[in-house]
Amino acid sequence: MTTATRPMTLKELSRSEERFTHGHRMCSGCGAPIVVKQVLMATDYPIVAANATGCLEVSSCISEYTAWKIPWMHSAFENAAATMSGIETMYRAWKKKGLIDKEVKFIAFGGDGGTYDIGFQSLSGAMERGHDMLYVCYDNGAYMNTGIQRSSATPYGADTTTCPAGDVIPGKPQKRKDLTKIMAAHNIPYAAQASPAHWQDMIKKVRKALDIKGPKFLNVISPCNRGWRSRTDDAIQLSRLAVDTCYWPLYDSNTSLLRRIRGCSRKSRKI
Repeated sequence: MTTATRPMTLKELSRSEERFTHGHRMCSGCGAPIVVKQVLMATDYPIVAANATGCLEVSSCISEYTAWKIPWMHSAFENAAATMSGIETMYRAWKKKGLIDKEVKFIAFGGDGGTYDIGFQSLSGAMERGHDMLYVCYDNGAYMNTGIQRSSATPYGADTTTCPAGDVIPGKPQKRKDLTKIMAAHNIPYAAQASPAHWQDMIKKVRKALDIKGPKFLNVISPCNRGWRSRTDDAIQLSRLAVDTCYWPLYDSNTSLLRRIRGCSRKSRKI
């Protein structure tokens, strides 16, 4: 049974190959491993992954121990997209020479610090060059791995260690960057936002993205209880609340960006 024909039910998805295992060192209740598991269980294609430096990378591969059961590459904070570009180019060269005949998919993962900021140049370059890859950003709204510093994904007024909310500074004084809109402006075939609380929508978007040739971008909200000062079992509830309040509307590149700017579309509200 192929990915396209496999029923999208929890029972069926539970039978998927476990590609990201338990035993990693992510914080209890972290949204990032939930996002990774949902992305990887969405498809039966062989996957090669790359990872920007961040919570996910440092906690999932420690010394000789790793939670990844697929080919996985970490290079540096700023160049996960460039690294995956090279891997994807090598694959195409091998396929042209007849050295490989498998249909392999390529996914890069990065947090908002390694995507919105430090890794933006390599991400933009990979999208512009048209590499056949999916970039997944798990957005927790700050540099959580290094001490909860603000990033360009941090929302206006949020309390972080570098823009603390108090009498002198009322939290972050700038509005957050709309990176999904920026990626769509690269004229790539597919860009979307998703939430782990809406797993069916997320899996549909991953499947859709992987069936499209060329560069794709998926931005996923990923609650961090350490940085958000929330409970360890609140990730899904907060992810759902973010969608319900239109802080994190669910849409893809087939949805008018004008409707996105004006607020949540009806489709987003119904998901």
